[in-house]
Amino acid sequence: MPNQQLPTLTIENGATLTVTAEGAWQVQGLARPSSATAIRRAMDSLPAGKPVRWDLTRLTALDHIGAQWLWNAWRKQRPQQLDVLPQHAEFFNRIEQAGMLALPAPKSGPWFSVLALARMMRQVNGHVIGFISLIGQLVLDLGRFARHPLRGPWKEISSNIFHIGYQALGITAIVGFLIGVVLSYLSAQQLHTFGGDIYLVNILGMSVVRELGPLLAAILVAGRSGSAITAQLGVMRVTEELDAMLVMGMSHGFRLIMPRVLALAISMPLLVVWTDAVALLGGMTAAQIELGLSPTYFLSELPEAVPLANYWIGLGKGVVFGSLIALVACHFGLRIKPNTESLGQGTTQSVVVAITVVILADAVFAIVFRGVGFY
Repeated sequence: MPNQQLPTLTIENGATLTVTAEGAWQVQGLARPSSATAIRRAMDSLPAGKPVRWDLTRLTALDHIGAQWLWNAWRKQRPQQLDVLPQHAEFFNRIEQAGMLALPAPKSGPWFSVLALARMMRQVNGHVIGFISLIGQLVLDLGRFARHPLRGPWKEISSNIFHIGYQALGITAIVGFLIGVVLSYLSAQQLHTFGGDIYLVNILGMSVVRELGPLLAAILVAGRSGSAITAQLGVMRVTEELDAMLVMGMSHGFRLIMPRVLALAISMPLLVVWTDAVALLGGMTAAQIELGLSPTYFLSELPEAVPLANYWIGLGKGVVFGSLIALVACHFGLRIKPNTESLGQGTTQSVVVAITVVILADAVFAIVFRGVGFY
């Protein structure tokens, strides 16, 4: 850009303070550090409260960036004495109109209010009522299924068992094995300090079979299969497949919810047994490496260290956890609105609530069966 085209600002003191803008007030020239610094110094030297006449008739070019610079120097208000070319006046008219249409700043207030609490309680109440209604509909559908088993959705149940149970064997095996190794390794270090190496079987067996196995499998299934169920139902809502089912006289509960609940109630106990076995295998491997306990000794002591009642408690947890995960996933899936934003929010809420409900149910199991499964 030639020197004569660079933006400049000249201040002339007289009876009236006159500020003259010359050159090309465009982004190319204003981006130059030397020009920008000189213009800022000139604008900062203008006295406040004194009438100023602005002469913009000598501008050779002007764009929105240059007009915004001048508008900021005017403190976002058009000066009373302004000489500007007609082709340049349109920039300031647009900026002025945009300022008039600006949204008001949100009023600052306390983060907590009675209305916010009431809104939150209404949402929680709606979820509770909807969840209870879903359970009631499931009971009716199970009764219908028991009366006419040949008309039941066997294909849907089989398909969900395959996707939820069989396809989850890999991830549960990897995580279960690593958890068993870590738990055995850390426990072995502490027990070896006090000479209690033989009690590693007791600690590992009870913790895995009674607590970690069912809880770990449930959390993995909630994150993997629970989110998938919610997303499937949500997509069906977005594509209006759920509405089409109602038009054809097909019940959502009998064809969508009940098969998924039954599939998870059947798959979860099997996944619990699988996770327990793999976690104990990892713990047995770490025990042999860390303490030198042979696998034969580990397997021979395990039935005595872990009473059989703990296995039944773990299987019961699997049935309850699987049913709760399926119900929570279906509940949030059916409440998704026909838009992509609601689909993402519903899937996230489904996973978080499912994991929370599983942990709460595990706490209830611990309280109810606190005296069962111990010698």
